Amino acid sequence: MRPGVALALVSASSFALLGSAPAPGSVPLPARMADTGGGSQLITAQAPGADSTSGTVTWWDLRDGQWVRAGSAPARFGANGLAEGTTRKQGTNTTPTGLYGLPFGFGIKPAPGGTSVAYRAVREGSWWCQDNDSASYNRWVEPLPDDCRASESEHLISYAAQYAYGLVIGFNYDRPVRGRGAGIFLHVNGLAATAGCVSVPEDAMRRILQWAEPQRGPHVAIGTVDGATAVTRY
Repeated sequence: MRPGVALALVSASSFALLGSAPAPGSVPLPARMADTGGGSQLITAQAPGADSTSGTVTWWDLRDGQWVRAGSAPARFGANGLAEGTTRKQGTNTTPTGLYGLPFGFGIKPAPGGTSVAYRAVREGSWWCQDNDSASYNRWVEPLPDDCRASESEHLISYAAQYAYGLVIGFNYDRPVRGRGAGIFLHVNGLAATAGCVSVPEDAMRRILQWAEPQRGPHVAIGTVDGATAVTRY
């Protein structure tokens, strides 16, 4: 793992600007980050504080050396707020802070027109294994393997609203650490705060899928405004 940047370096007044026109002379949030993943697209998911369950998701394009806001939407986070990604514990209902890749998209509904990211259709046999004892821990599986308990996994098709559209957030994904957490996504809002994912309205999720271009190396940075939770790259 290597250090990233604190989204928390942004002031509370700057956070408000994520949902409105930038003030004259203001510097876009990605331009104030030490690490944006190396690509020319970035999603920032920012909460006012570590105990917040709501905030803002903004997606940005790097154009001619300048970060430009492409869109934004209100966001929901874990029911117990946010936690440092490198020390987060599974089952805590916290959203892991950090800078992560976006391995692929998925959904119960067909990919929105213009989607270019890899997109997996959710079917009856689609599961996300969250069983710490399974060889498939923190992986999409079809069908559910014998060593992965259904009680410790998500049957994706059971979440008709939330998983209408989604993007996998690469938290604990490349080299999974048992007990750190599994199944962290950017997905459509449910009824309230999430179990650790980041969620946005359905229209915003559609627009994000249409906007993301794999060849431009999109990442997501999750953090707070108040400095309580730093962003690190896992």
